Amino acid sequence: MAALAALLLALAMVGGSDAAWCVCRSDQSDGVLQKTLDYACGAGADCSSILQNGACYNPNTVRAHCSYATNSYFQRKGQAQGACDFSGTATLSTTDPSFSGCTYPATASSAATSSTPATNTPGAALSPPSGVFGGLGPSSSLSDNSGGSLLMAGTASLLLTGICSWMALLS
Repeated sequence: MAALAALLLALAMVGGSDAAWCVCRSDQSDGVLQKTLDYACGAGADCSSILQNGACYNPNTVRAHCSYATNSYFQRKGQAQGACDFSGTATLSTTDPSFSGCTYPATASSAATSSTPATNTPGAALSPPSGVFGGLGPSSSLSDNSGGSLLMAGTASLLLTGICSWMALLS
C-alpha cells in the first residue's frame, strides 16, 4: 500500500506545476505585438498596471506590455484552452515573468484585482475599434500542444495528490 502511495506521489510530482502564464512571443514584430496588446486590452484584460505610472509600465516596451495584457486576458478566461494563442503571437510559459514591483497574475482571481477599466493615456493604445483585428483573438486551439498538456498535467497532478491523500487516510 505504501509503495503504491509513493508511486502515485512521484507521478503527481512528474506532472509538474499547474501554474501557467501567457506571454507574447519574442519572434514577433512590435507592430504585430501592438495589435495583440490592443486586442487583449479591448477584450477584457486588466491593462491598468501597464498604463503610465502603473506597477508594470516599465520596461515601457510593446513586448513587455503585450505579455502583461495577454496574460491578464488568459487568466481572466480561467486559463481556458486557446485563450493564449492570439493568432500565434503569444504562447504559454511555466516560468513566472513577474519582476521587481510587477506581478503577473497566475490565476483568474488574481487577474481580477482591478474593477476599474483602464483609460487611455498618450502612447498607450488600449481600445481597438470593433472588428479591426479580425481573426486576432484567441483561437479555439493552441498553436502548439504545450498549453493543453500543461493544463492536463496540472489536473493529473491534482487528481493524483487527492488519491494519495485518500490512501493516507485509509492506512
